[in-house]
Amino acid sequence: MNAANDNARRLAEDAEVLFNLNRFPSALSLAILSIEESGKISILRELALAQNGNQVKESWKAYRSHTKKNVMWLFPHLASSGANKLEEFKSLFWEKAEHPLLLDNLKQIGFYTDCLGKAHWSIPVEVVDKENTENILNIAKLMCKETTYSTKEIELWVKHIKPVWRGPMDAMKIALNNWFNEMVKEGIISEGQYSFKDFVD
Repeated sequence: MNAANDNARRLAEDAEVLFNLNRFPSALSLAILSIEESGKISILRELALAQNGNQVKESWKAYRSHTKKNVMWLFPHLASSGANKLEEFKSLFWEKAEHPLLLDNLKQIGFYTDCLGKAHWSIPVEVVDKENTENILNIAKLMCKETTYSTKEIELWVKHIKPVWRGPMDAMKIALNNWFNEMVKEGIISEGQYSFKDFVD
């Protein structure tokens, strides 16, 4: 988790260097790679909760899937649009959600030339602009936190979440609150501007 977070930060920093040089297509694609690296952290949390071999395989498959790793990229947009409850972010994880594929396609557009539709050539420097690149870069920087994940944090995660993993949502919410409260008690995390309990409930 720490390696993924550090690498996500490196990619975001490199993307920012390219952005400042007006190399927007490469900056965009690197920023998206940073988002994917950040996305590995939640997948590794799932792996820690795996209860059988199939769930382990499922987690590793997600770890190597670009679209599974980037599902959270719309989280800041939803939050800034007024979403402030856990339930309001469920659409990010819908099986048929289109936003992961959209971001993956943007990454390809930033890297490669292609012929699309009726002989329409996609050339990175012509289709990737400053504004969209800056938006994605800001998301990437938001997602790679200045933090270090500890063994104790994961032990508490497994202690509280594994017994109810993939169970009823009400039980999951109680477990999440219990996990957060013990994290606060252990001094690993602190309550932010908004109440975690209010967010989960």
